[in-house]
Amino acid sequence: MSNISNLEDYRNPAPNTENSKVINTRKYKDVREREYLTSSEIERISKAAKSVGRHGHRDSTIIMVAYHHALRVSELVNLKWSQVDLTQGLIHVNRLKNGVASVHPLSGQSIRALRKLKRDYPDTQYVFITERKGPLVADTVRKMIKRAGETAGLPFPIHPHMLRHST
Repeated sequence: MSNISNLEDYRNPAPNTENSKVINTRKYKDVREREYLTSSEIERISKAAKSVGRHGHRDSTIIMVAYHHALRVSELVNLKWSQVDLTQGLIHVNRLKNGVASVHPLSGQSIRALRKLKRDYPDTQYVFITERKGPLVADTVRKMIKRAGETAGLPFPIHPHMLRHST
């Protein structure tokens, strides 16, 4: 039997509320100094993602495509090969949250990276898949980008939406 005198010290405190609304007490500026990345930081996390784990090329391509086309995580994981035209170098982006769908040109680097993905996983519907040939989930992408930022030695934690803000 332990001698814990006050169990309240070990519980998570209740959220601050005012008029039945939760008040956010944590400010983003307390966690990170900015909500975007520079192009050199993007390059660093892309190289870090390529060097970590079994799916380095896929992870590096995820970062590149998300950054170049300002994709949300959900738009990225739902990207299908039917939306990518590698012969003409175009990608059709279906925007979420009342965004306007559009067609973007692909850079030469993106075309080469996507062609390699297509060769590595030829019989898939989704562009970015797991080892079991299913589509990636948003949480996997979030963890991968966070890990790439830590590996790259960035001084603050990063998240996928920062790629969108960086575009």
